Amino acid sequence: MPYLVFMGCCLIWGSTFLAIRVGNEAVPPVWAATIRLVLAAPLLTLLVLATRQRFPRGPALRGALLFGIFNFGVNMSLLYWGERVVPSGIAAVLYATVPLSTALIAAGMRVERLVASKVAAAIVAIVGVAIIFAGELKLDVPLEGLIAIFLAATAASLSSVFLKRTPQPSAIAANAVGAAAGAIVCAAVSLVIGEDHSLPSTLAGWGPIVYLTLAGSLGAYVLYTWLVQHWPVTNASMVGVVVPVLAVILGAVAKQEQRSAESYLGAAVVLVAVIVALRPWAGTRYAGGPAVAK
Repeated sequence: MPYLVFMGCCLIWGSTFLAIRVGNEAVPPVWAATIRLVLAAPLLTLLVLATRQRFPRGPALRGALLFGIFNFGVNMSLLYWGERVVPSGIAAVLYATVPLSTALIAAGMRVERLVASKVAAAIVAIVGVAIIFAGELKLDVPLEGLIAIFLAATAASLSSVFLKRTPQPSAIAANAVGAAAGAIVCAAVSLVIGEDHSLPSTLAGWGPIVYLTLAGSLGAYVLYTWLVQHWPVTNASMVGVVVPVLAVILGAVAKQEQRSAESYLGAAVVLVAVIVALRPWAGTRYAGGPAVAK
């Protein structure tokens, strides 16, 4: 059973990057993220009420709000906006750096101890990211798009540390609060950049949003929560390594995303660094599991 759940998480999160890119063709990116969160927040709230879990209060509420602002607000705004021009597979590979950047941020904020192997892995991953940037720039992918995706992944890492600092009475409730806070941030960003705010009128517009809401924000999250409870967390965290591989394959098949040799080399370097960092003997596990905003 854990292996099937693991595969389910990988398939869903591996496809969300492609779904975002497809959705951007029909709906303005940050507005699409806003609609998704507006749908996800009440659904998560109903799930909390149905399971009789408690909503966060006091420090836990502040932590959930910070988690939502950075994971759903900043992260999703940058991710959706960046994927207008960045191939979905490359976006997923850049997100594979989240475990390493989370470890570094957690150590800097004195949440977890950092071990030498993770520092070394982070340096190698940064080299891989630089190789990817060089390869994508050769293909005329705008630099601002690549930077936006990288900053989105960093915001997701920061959000996990904020969540880790304040124990939550319910992970689902924390996500419900976070989705509501993130919706406000995304709506504000969408207004500032002057997007069209009409609702989608076609299946091409609603399809990716509904899929990302149900499969990404609810389905994969619930599956991953079960997986962490029934499987070693180090094994579960390997989702973050499998996802970009699937995303690259799906992008190549569905959108004919063909990258430069440097991009594939950089992707391999990043994935090797993450695998090394996630070894059971590599020290403390990274805070928060994979980001759940995708």
